[in-house]
Amino acid sequence: MERISASEAEDIIATAAELAEAAREATLAHFRRADLTAETKESARFDPVTVADRLSEERMRAILARRRPQDGILGEEFGSLQGTSGLTWVLDPIDGTRGYLSGTPTWGVLISVRDAAGVVYGLIDQPYIRERFEGGLGRALVTGPSGVAGLRCRGARPLSEAILFSTFPEVGTDEEGAAFRRVAGKAKLVRYGTDCYGYALVAAGMVDLVIEAGLQAYDVQAPIAVIEAAGGIMTDWQGRPCLDGGRVIAAANAAIHAEALALLNG
Repeated sequence: MERISASEAEDIIATAAELAEAAREATLAHFRRADLTAETKESARFDPVTVADRLSEERMRAILARRRPQDGILGEEFGSLQGTSGLTWVLDPIDGTRGYLSGTPTWGVLISVRDAAGVVYGLIDQPYIRERFEGGLGRALVTGPSGVAGLRCRGARPLSEAILFSTFPEVGTDEEGAAFRRVAGKAKLVRYGTDCYGYALVAAGMVDLVIEAGLQAYDVQAPIAVIEAAGGIMTDWQGRPCLDGGRVIAAANAAIHAEALALLNG
């Protein structure tokens, strides 16, 4: 039995596009403005939230209330809303708020839809660059300034030839950081700080691995959809599903996934 009918898939894709456009407008209205300020969600470390984060999610929720009121919502800024359809929209209104505050262009908006079995569709949208990566419901494509292209993860090659991304050099706890460094020490190139854009580049065939820790459900579900649609793999550090976040590895193919997991687990 199909999880999603063709007509509903069409509506989900159209709704996600409308959400992404609304989030683009909301986030770009405040991007690179000298008067932009941020609060922090935590006292122990700087975990910023801005007026743009809240505005982006508010506008997406308003669209869902109008177009798909039967669906649930899980958003980073305004929490969970139960639905009746069995589908839940998972929203990260700005993934990479630190980058957004700094004026770098690689933050993004994450939008996905899941049912009880997992993620059925997701997109990674880059408002400033105007690139949108989609995966699921028969789609695996990027739309941007250069037009439309299919997404396909890179083929197998050894870790010694691989490119590895992570957002933070410390990668969580001391133990998690040590595990990450076992992989990083074998990779050809390691880069930091791209937030969700790193996952998009795995799907685009440019990057072999992303390894991170301490993530939430709204950080990972759209990347899971996009990477899996492009032929890649995204799991936790034990190779299990990672729908709720935590320790996450995104890999371009099964071979490099296995090689990295072996090192992560010592």
